[in-house]
Amino acid sequence: MYIDIFNGDADGICALQQLRLAKPVDSQLVTGIKRDISLLSKVSAGEGDILTVLDISLDKNRDALLGLLDSGAEITYFDHHFAGDIPVHPKLVTHIDTQPNTCTSLLVNEALQGQHLAWAVTAAFGDNLFDSAIKAAAPLKLSNESLELLKTLGTCINYNGYGASLDDLFFDPADLYKKIQPYENPFDFIKSDEAFNVLVTGYEEDMLKASIIKAESDTVTGTVFILPDEKWSRRVSGIYGNDLAQQHQDKAHAVLTSKGAGIYQVSVRAPLKTKTGADELCRQFATGGGRQAAAGINELPESELGSFIETFQRHFTK
Repeated sequence: MYIDIFNGDADGICALQQLRLAKPVDSQLVTGIKRDISLLSKVSAGEGDILTVLDISLDKNRDALLGLLDSGAEITYFDHHFAGDIPVHPKLVTHIDTQPNTCTSLLVNEALQGQHLAWAVTAAFGDNLFDSAIKAAAPLKLSNESLELLKTLGTCINYNGYGASLDDLFFDPADLYKKIQPYENPFDFIKSDEAFNVLVTGYEEDMLKASIIKAESDTVTGTVFILPDEKWSRRVSGIYGNDLAQQHQDKAHAVLTSKGAGIYQVSVRAPLKTKTGADELCRQFATGGGRQAAAGINELPESELGSFIETFQRHFTK
């Protein structure tokens, strides 16, 4: 049995799209909201099963990974998040690179020698790696208008992954992948599937609401915003951070979204001029993790809000 385990954001979906265009198989899909990264614990597999893991931290899935390997499963792992020590096992193949200018889809593109490059470019845009996306797209010789379309698509696929639960999303990431799956070319998906228009409309409406929220803390090196406990807030939290990072490339940004009951979800973006420090900051808190340029905390108690803001501002003032 083939099992594809992938993050529900643009990078995870586009990475899988590239792989399955290159090697079509009938596979079981395991995914979820963008923050649902402990996906390997949901998988039962053993001898004869072939697993592909895309865009989820090995460090956060280490125990489940080792258990699946001990059960006899063969696993190929592509990722760009903090991994910690990478296990050496005869049934594990890893493509892991945590450099801040790459993403999982670009690693897949490298492994496939550019077979489906446009989908990798889409993912890089979605992961807020605009410079990397434009550089990778050079062989495609696209017009500025076409590049903007891929940027919009990547942004909107990524936007769809944010939320506290699947109920917050416009599409279950597995269903969105299935809508994308028939299209070898992202431009054909844009032209042919109404899902694109649904996501663009939702994104624009949610971003407009976010734009009127005033900063909770603002210094020359970092800005913190707190969004209310609303569906639109949960959907836009990470994408709003990406947008702020592009607008103010020398500053760090944190977008906190109330989850109710005195709990916040946190998205952190390091300054784009450095693309470092976000993961180091977030790992100081119990449910934090991510990558150097973009990281988050799944649950920050209100009692730690002041400490977080102080630590955030100090961390990016170094």
